[in-house]
Amino acid sequence: MNLAELTTRMHAIRDHNDWRPFHSPKNLAMAASVEMAELVEIFQWLTEQQSRQLPADQLAHAGQEIGDILLYLILLCSELGLDMEQVVRDKLADNENRFLGAAHHD
Repeated sequence: MNLAELTTRMHAIRDHNDWRPFHSPKNLAMAASVEMAELVEIFQWLTEQQSRQLPADQLAHAGQEIGDILLYLILLCSELGLDMEQVVRDKLADNENRFLGAAHHD
């Protein structure tokens, strides 16, 4: 996944539609949250087993919502001046240290 390319493409969509005034960090975080709620709605009331075996149409829908969430997060990182790849790597390293213990080294 080339995050720079995805960011550029999302900025082109944003700029073409004059959405820049609406793409504040606050609004982008809220939009990502709304999309996450739409993803959660797919799984609402399903059993654990059903959630692992979505029908094709629901699986495609889940993919669309995941894409929406990630694209909003890419835009949010851009607005905040954060390098998404570095943010993710830093958080992963933190999780490794916390949950794998000191015995884990790269």
